[in-house]
Amino acid sequence: MDFSSLLAASPAIKIHVATVVPAAFIGPAQFLLPKGTALHRAAGYLFMGLMLVTSVAAFFIPSFMGPRFSYIHLFIIVTVVGIVRAWFAINRGDVRGHAIALASVYLGAIGIAGYFAFMPGRIMHELFFGPGA
Repeated sequence: MDFSSLLAASPAIKIHVATVVPAAFIGPAQFLLPKGTALHRAAGYLFMGLMLVTSVAAFFIPSFMGPRFSYIHLFIIVTVVGIVRAWFAINRGDVRGHAIALASVYLGAIGIAGYFAFMPGRIMHELFFGPGA
């Protein structure tokens, strides 16, 4: 692992990575934990908070494609809308809607966007595979 690219990155990228990595591990745990327990709720609040901070930080990460925003920035909207939908769904007792919203956040914001983050030339690719790999 080569941390040089990450250490040289902007504060927005460092915050983004520092919040999305734990969220990536909390997500699957949430799917496995018994639902409605205090642990599930606490982990859920943590997951949602981390993902909101991740989204705010992502807003300040410039596109690698040239212009300010790229297709990957659409996941900011996916994440924020999904978190809000999940929050309202669970507060009105819609457990299924809550689960669907958060599964969508996890799949879209961590799964699909994460895939793009590991493309050659990106910091995560360099972190795991080395510069120029």
